[in-house]
Amino acid sequence: MKIADVETIILRQASVDESRADGGQDTIVIRVRTDDGLIGVGEVDSSPEVVAAAIHAPKSNAVVQGLRGLILGEDALDRATLWDRMFRGSIYMGRRGVVMHAMSGIDIALWDIAGQAAGLPIASMLGSEPRTKIRTYASILMEDTPERVAERVSDLRQQGFTACKLGWGPLGQSRDHDVLLAAAAREAAGADMDLMLDAGYGYGTSVTDAVFVAEGLAELGFRWLEEPFLPDELGAYAELTRQSPLPVAMGEQSTARWDFELLASMRAANVFQPDLARCGGITEFLLINDIAAKHDIWVVPHAWKTGILKAASLHVNAVIGGERLQEWCVEANPLTLDLVEPHLLVEDGFAVVPTSPGLGIQLNQELMDALRTS
Repeated sequence: MKIADVETIILRQASVDESRADGGQDTIVIRVRTDDGLIGVGEVDSSPEVVAAAIHAPKSNAVVQGLRGLILGEDALDRATLWDRMFRGSIYMGRRGVVMHAMSGIDIALWDIAGQAAGLPIASMLGSEPRTKIRTYASILMEDTPERVAERVSDLRQQGFTACKLGWGPLGQSRDHDVLLAAAAREAAGADMDLMLDAGYGYGTSVTDAVFVAEGLAELGFRWLEEPFLPDELGAYAELTRQSPLPVAMGEQSTARWDFELLASMRAANVFQPDLARCGGITEFLLINDIAAKHDIWVVPHAWKTGILKAASLHVNAVIGGERLQEWCVEANPLTLDLVEPHLLVEDGFAVVPTSPGLGIQLNQELMDALRTS
């Protein structure tokens, strides 16, 4: 089974609020076609136009080539070899960042093809007894006022969610106000709803501010403090992890096993959050999960995108060990809500793992036609 084509489809909603940290307003869908008619689907969480360039760029020399050219005509089922071929063939322009992001979408599509070829859902290819459902946490942007925070959390509780993460928005402007907003969330959530906070890099390099907030969150019973610093401030992360009374989470911006090996060796976090649409895809995620397991680090995949990424994340969540949580973006974007049909099921706060071959999803062609930009 040979790869016949790699197609990129950029989708963007009609109106984009550039002030919001909401990556669900656009996306790039990857479609890999084989010579016997199978089509695998993937997604990348990055700048769509830059990803498309990384895939379609012509060859410049032996180690600079667009990813499409590197895999055309190759065996679609030999995923590990294809991953290595893409990595080595783009090494001068790649290794990390957008090229690794683009590799992630292609890798997800290749796993989709493999599942279709085998007649199995990806979860069943990864493990003999995969979970059938995964507990979700509603993932939302933090509101500006305690009153609005309480309204959002109360609404999510009524929808059946048993966990919620609030992030970005006003966080980082005032550590006291951040704890005040967190307290409003706890009051609305009640004692039995898990809460997490994503600071969106808000504390610069100030471990002191991050510890202050972490102590406040610990008193409120939060599960973790996420991304208080920029992803390369590893020293600050390591020091915060040493001092913090609750777990520190990060890793959605990290890519490939080597980044996570470094994080683990520095003890820079208690929770790893690799994003399948950035970290190198399913193939690389499995290696990252092995690293985390060796260091007793909890893995909770980041998944703020459409149903394509949600489905891929559900499949890996169904087979890896430890407590399982699935990020579930609930922002009201058409791509986030309606790109995959039928909608992925969430029942009593648990998402049902797709059971059809491959990713087990279909795309809403009408919505794609309406939002396609290239």
